[in-house]
Amino acid sequence: MGKYGWSLPVAASSYAGSIDFGIWLIHAAMLGIFVLWGAFFIYLLVKYRARPGVQAVREDHGPASGRMGELKSLIPDAFIMSFEIALIVFYAIPVWSRIKMSAPDVKDPVRLEVVGEQFGWSVHYAGPDGKLGPRRQDLVHFSNPIGLDRAAAESADDVVMGNEMRLPVDRTALIDLLSKDVIHSLFIPEFRIKQDAMPGMKIPMWIKPTKTGKFEITCAQLCGFAHSLMRGDVFVQTQEEFDAWYQGRLATMPATAKPGSAAEDF
Repeated sequence: MGKYGWSLPVAASSYAGSIDFGIWLIHAAMLGIFVLWGAFFIYLLVKYRARPGVQAVREDHGPASGRMGELKSLIPDAFIMSFEIALIVFYAIPVWSRIKMSAPDVKDPVRLEVVGEQFGWSVHYAGPDGKLGPRRQDLVHFSNPIGLDRAAAESADDVVMGNEMRLPVDRTALIDLLSKDVIHSLFIPEFRIKQDAMPGMKIPMWIKPTKTGKFEITCAQLCGFAHSLMRGDVFVQTQEEFDAWYQGRLATMPATAKPGSAAEDF
């Protein structure tokens, strides 16, 4: 699909452009600083180069002149510091607040949980009712890796997938990110998402895909000997394709699980 090349991966989420703007702005600033300092160094090398018959002289204009020279030498540093402060105030804080500190207020989001464990991802969809079924530790099994309680009414329309995420294009997905064991990190380059999954914490995220296609999920946090194998796929589809896939998967979900004793979410 040409998602990768000499530049950044294709931008496939609603806020990928905002992230890319900051990346390009910082790179442009660093290139400009490199060119200016390089030109200045070349000027000094040429102007004050060693020449036959010219003796090097160190001028001393006294304490006052020395302090003025030191202040002048800080002008480039003050300029760079002002640029960095402006970058934080006018770009970083607003973008961080919009993406990380709050979720869009949408009427009909796709709701799901992503649970990381050594070494895979479980994706739990809430279904049309918008309610995630409860999970219990005593129901965790190879065939039920997140311990979904199928006996609960909220679980009737839930779908659980392993290492596979399906999302409808141009529709907001609200995600709770969890870990069953150690620290993992959900990384989808095309969406410009990289978020740690912390044991004992439920971390909210949101995505609004803007391009259909297949994208890769990786773990960006070293989590054990098979860390490099902890990957999955994201399929962004039209709403019609997503609905057809969901109904097909719902029909294959296992029957109601036998209830256990102690209910405990993880």
